[in-house]
Formats: sequence, C-alpha cells, structure tokens
Amino acid sequence: MEPTYYTVIRIDGDYAVLLSDEGIENLVALALLPIEIEEGSRLICEMFSYRLLK
Repeated sequence: MEPTYYTVIRIDGDYAVLLSDEGIENLVALALLPIEIEEGSRLICEMFSYRLLK
C-alpha cells in the first residue's frame, strides 16, 4: 500500500476534513490523528496510521 499525503483543510468538532494530494476529501476522527494538527497541517498516512510531516 502506497503512502497517501493529506492537508488538513478544516477541523469540525471531533472530525477533521483532509484533502489528499489527488484531490479527494476524507472525513477522519480526530482520535486517529496526531494531537498537534491544525488547519493547514500536512499528514502522511501509511498502513492506516497518520503522521504529521515536519
């Protein structure tokens, strides 16, 4: 499985709206994401695990 890169475009309650580099929006529970995220953060998802890109 290839890694997928996302940008956090909006935080809405207990969820974050992520936009992949391919242009696909995903709604993900904040509990699955790194606690440090904010709107505009870049993430990588590998093996269903999200990491914050520096």
